[in-house]
Amino acid sequence: MPSRLHDKYRKETMPALVKRFGYTNSMAVPRVKKVTVNIGLGEASQNVKLLDTAALELGQIVGQKPVITRAKKSIANFKIRKGMAIGCMATLRGERMYEFLDRLTSVVLPRVRDFKGLPAGSFDGRGNYTLGLKDQLVFPEIDYTRVDKIKGMNITLTTSAHSDEECRELLKLMGMPFRAKSEER
Repeated sequence: MPSRLHDKYRKETMPALVKRFGYTNSMAVPRVKKVTVNIGLGEASQNVKLLDTAALELGQIVGQKPVITRAKKSIANFKIRKGMAIGCMATLRGERMYEFLDRLTSVVLPRVRDFKGLPAGSFDGRGNYTLGLKDQLVFPEIDYTRVDKIKGMNITLTTSAHSDEECRELLKLMGMPFRAKSEER
């Protein structure tokens, strides 16, 4: 059964994008391809238990088992060797992605302290958007009493949009709360 956000995309967002940008083919309308959630823990090189708890919490947040990421090269100043486990990530696609985005926009982001909207400057120029969260406690799946260390995370929304303007309009129509122009820093 399609999620609430997926239905909204098909019934409201697609027609609005077609009207705004004048697409002639329904396959040309931008859509969200995948959502990547990443927790980087450089200090996991000294304490491996941190990585285990981070992977467990990320699994609770996204609803699937995360992949442990490893260092691509050695960095002496950070005491990191090639192949060391330094973080975890999960890539969401399909209905699980839409469910996560729905929870992110309707439950998680309003729980962020002093939240005034997402910055509009985090687009990469190719139609993708990245946002960072400072702690994992804004997710209702995380048990506050079992958290040993606050961990931040990056959430990247990869879309099929060709420009930042198309991506911004897609995400705005899907319910992403962007800051008003007057509130930008």
